[in-house]
Amino acid sequence: MQQAILAERNRRLFQHLVAQPLKSPPEILTERTRMRAHRVEDFPAMTAMWAEEAVVRFILGRPSAPSETWSRLLRYIGHWQAVGFGYWAVEDRQTGEYLGDTGFADYQREITPPLGNVPEAGWALVSTAQGKGLA
Repeated sequence: MQQAILAERNRRLFQHLVAQPLKSPPEILTERTRMRAHRVEDFPAMTAMWAEEAVVRFILGRPSAPSETWSRLLRYIGHWQAVGFGYWAVEDRQTGEYLGDTGFADYQREITPPLGNVPEAGWALVSTAQGKGLA
């Protein structure tokens, strides 16, 4: 029963998201971070992060090759235009340092239980930003 209630809530949230699709991510400011659109200039920092064992251990299980990170960056940029939501780059608001990625995606994964029409939430932070209450 609880699972059905959560599924219905998530379905309604997703319908709200896609009813007003965005073509680019809005900038979101918190006290410590800025969430913004990904840029090609993020590639070196993203490559370093996605090669960190502490980052990928529970996500991919192995470091990403630079070509995989490049594909991820392009996917993040295009996701907003394709489906109206996606991922943000997270940066330190004071220093501008790239801290990671967070957002929602529609990867059309064949997983159990299936997500159906509910976006998949995800996040990854550089190891130096982990354990600081950001995620």
